[in-house]
Amino acid sequence: MNVQQLKLLLELQALQHLQGKKEAPTTSFHDLFRELLTPETNEKTEAMRLSLPLMTSGETKAPTYKVSTPLHKDTIHQWIDEAAAKYDVDPKLIYAVIRHESNFNPQAKSRVGAMGLMQLMPSTARMLGVQDAFDPQQNIEGGTKYLRQLLDRYDGNMALALAAYNAGPGNVDKHGGIPPFRETINYVKKVMQTYYAASHIV
Repeated sequence: MNVQQLKLLLELQALQHLQGKKEAPTTSFHDLFRELLTPETNEKTEAMRLSLPLMTSGETKAPTYKVSTPLHKDTIHQWIDEAAAKYDVDPKLIYAVIRHESNFNPQAKSRVGAMGLMQLMPSTARMLGVQDAFDPQQNIEGGTKYLRQLLDRYDGNMALALAAYNAGPGNVDKHGGIPPFRETINYVKKVMQTYYAASHIV
């Protein structure tokens, strides 16, 4: 267990107590550790594996879509690896973010306007120099660049970077850690579960 995992566990445990979590409590450190690192088996949070095909628009859980022909998975994997090398971000983290943001649908669009594989908001896309957020290569490049900026901002703390990716850095700074939003807490937990479950990249 590394320092980032320990920090995440302590933050999630503290937030669960503060929120008075109604479901079955996971109050012990051991239980929370096991819950975080044990991959869930249902299809919404199954561990991302590179051998899996890209999801079609009918299989993915992202809110809305445009009709498109799915790209070959190897093409997306190549773009992820290139962006990972360019910005020095672990490719497993990029895969995990895409898995939970869009389920690998390049044309995903959320109800609030987030776009593409890494669900970039229009203002964020502009800030990152992304001209077409539905272009998967541009989207991956922009999203990875943003992850790098957030990792730098929070001294490499993956949990805080992911929380900022989901809720915005303003909310992370305001709350001095992972914001006490159920969506953000669940997002951080699930992305990190997928990240740690991705045992290898081929």
